[in-house]
Amino acid sequence: MLVASREVADAIASRAPIVALESTIISHGMPYPRNVETARAVEEEVRTAGAVPATVAVLDGAIRVGLDDDQLERLASDPAVSKVSRRDLTHAVLSGDPGATTVAATMIAAAKADIRIFATGGIGGVHRGAATSFDISADLDELGRTEVAVVCSGAKAILDIGLTLEYLETRGVPVIGYRTDEFPAFYTRGSGFAVDHRLDSPADVARFLSIHRRLALGGGVVVGNPIPEPHALDPDTISAAIERALADAGTLTGKEATPYLLARVAELTGDASLEANIALVRANARLAGEIAVALED
Repeated sequence: MLVASREVADAIASRAPIVALESTIISHGMPYPRNVETARAVEEEVRTAGAVPATVAVLDGAIRVGLDDDQLERLASDPAVSKVSRRDLTHAVLSGDPGATTVAATMIAAAKADIRIFATGGIGGVHRGAATSFDISADLDELGRTEVAVVCSGAKAILDIGLTLEYLETRGVPVIGYRTDEFPAFYTRGSGFAVDHRLDSPADVARFLSIHRRLALGGGVVVGNPIPEPHALDPDTISAAIERALADAGTLTGKEATPYLLARVAELTGDASLEANIALVRANARLAGEIAVALED
């Protein structure tokens, strides 16, 4: 039920460096055709770093690890593609319907394929107002149970970042700041919340991950990589856009909330947030590739 592309299978067999990539950013995170252009660019960032990209999705009744160009195009252009997290994987395989994997589902596939590094834009987390809605992303529990390192630009800025970090602490997930003492806030380089540890090179991160694995602690590691400075947005501008988007969303919760909020923020910022999102996910893919290469040294 898990099918690796020929390129990824060969890389697994030869123990070459590999980076897993999610697919919800293709189908639910960006408009067409920017989504498929970004997917191709992100894969190229991984290759430039010296690693093999393995974009994950559920297609034709199987969890696919590594996609060809036609499959990327299908995910980007087919409105019937569903959003697949841990709870949805079984049904997605059973139905044969196309599904794009979230952070949680991508981590599961990566672990099954023995891929240790995964790059994304931002992890899910505790939504604002979760005290009454109980809207908490499955990504956080997955990080607590599945041994895959996630390179990201922090948690999505629409979330309650402080509570997200508290939840990660409870689940025993180390949070590393890459060349920063402050947890990134997706569109901006800082959130005002400290990371657990700061590391300043891909080799240092690789050593941390290797020790974490040898200690058999289980669970993942979050590597927070701030958005490249030229692409960071003004904190006041993005905060105002997020507050307006949250107000417009009303009582919307669940898997539809995040895609709506990201799209609304992009609309309110004149697509500045979309360009920032593209820049940060490309930077994360490049860093993940560098860490994956260092892990193999």
